[in-house]
Amino acid sequence: MAATLTFSPAIPFSPITFTRSSAIFPNYSALRLRPIAATRFAASPTSRIAPRTARLVCEAQDTALEVAPITDANWQSLVLESASTVLVEFWAPWCGPCRMIHPIIDELAKDYAGKLKFYKLNTDESPSTATRYGIRSIPTVMIFKNGEKKDTVIGAVPKSTLTTSIEKFL
Repeated sequence: MAATLTFSPAIPFSPITFTRSSAIFPNYSALRLRPIAATRFAASPTSRIAPRTARLVCEAQDTALEVAPITDANWQSLVLESASTVLVEFWAPWCGPCRMIHPIIDELAKDYAGKLKFYKLNTDESPSTATRYGIRSIPTVMIFKNGEKKDTVIGAVPKSTLTTSIEKFL
């Protein structure tokens, strides 16, 4: 697919032709090209509209919704009073490493369905629980068993690291 870009006559550039290829947009599992309409360059009467066929969208935010959110209000009943082992990810929407670990947590939730409960606590929305457990860096993953904190993993770690921690308490 080839496209031609043209610039304003006030700018002394000639049209540029480019081809979209896999070298420019490698295949990533969380990235997808989605069609969009058009983009306005300026809000003046002389504004132009440049047609665009697609934009790059990170779908990590879509996958983050697979694990149930938890708050200060339901922490006691869902984590501390739980009969099964519970894994809680402490995260924030502005945290890049948190977004990197979301798909891993979602995979683990599917792998350990029925054996372990998974929750995500937004530290911006539930600061008192994060403070109570001394969360200073995010993402932080904690494992609770019988209402007691058993293990803590800090940072965006590989799936194997989290699996090792989980296996100790099953």
